[in-house]
Amino acid sequence: MDIESNIKLFSGDRQPERRFASFDYCFNYFQSFWESGNVADIAAAENMLLSCLHLGFYLASWGMFRGSSGLRGRSLKQFEPLVELIAGTPSDVWVIDAHCYSEETCHRLVSIANAIEEALHYPDGAWPTRTLATKIMLGVFGNVPAFDSRVVAGLRKTRLTGKFGFRALRDIGRFYDDHREVIEQFRECTLDFATGQPTERHYTRAKVIDEVFYIEGRGGVSAL
Repeated sequence: MDIESNIKLFSGDRQPERRFASFDYCFNYFQSFWESGNVADIAAAENMLLSCLHLGFYLASWGMFRGSSGLRGRSLKQFEPLVELIAGTPSDVWVIDAHCYSEETCHRLVSIANAIEEALHYPDGAWPTRTLATKIMLGVFGNVPAFDSRVVAGLRKTRLTGKFGFRALRDIGRFYDDHREVIEQFRECTLDFATGQPTERHYTRAKVIDEVFYIEGRGGVSAL
């Protein structure tokens, strides 16, 4: 796998109006509360609608409202319990990244995914997918890759665990350790919505790893 080429290929589509920038705007929004020490305000009455809108548009832009998705038949109101969960998430979760995937941390991330799924369960009894939970974790905290079909395919192509859970996170942690230099080199800055210019906020390591396996899962550079 050509890690550097995969990252460059993903970044080549990175423009303020393009779909992938939806991550930047969602991530910037939630991280701004964390950085200012006001995480609880994410769920304040005056911010609830905007918090739901950021989550909803990011998830729609990243393919989670299509087909038979449980989200497709629901409104933004469904995200209120999730926003409340995010607003109450302990501070240590906000700093987790792929460089510190210890055994304890990996179990913690699985617990967070479980809590997100529970907060989003649908009235008809359907249960949210791991893909949805991990896309939310990526877009809000940046602490795990999104385990969608392409990332899972990329992981499996490289003989890593493709099913989200403790083993997969440990594999990703070892992948970071093995490729630390190139991953750190390509931690680009997010794009600002108002100006379209880079902010001072860097992509997390998990986000860069998501890019690597997303491109690998769709065939890598050889598919272009």
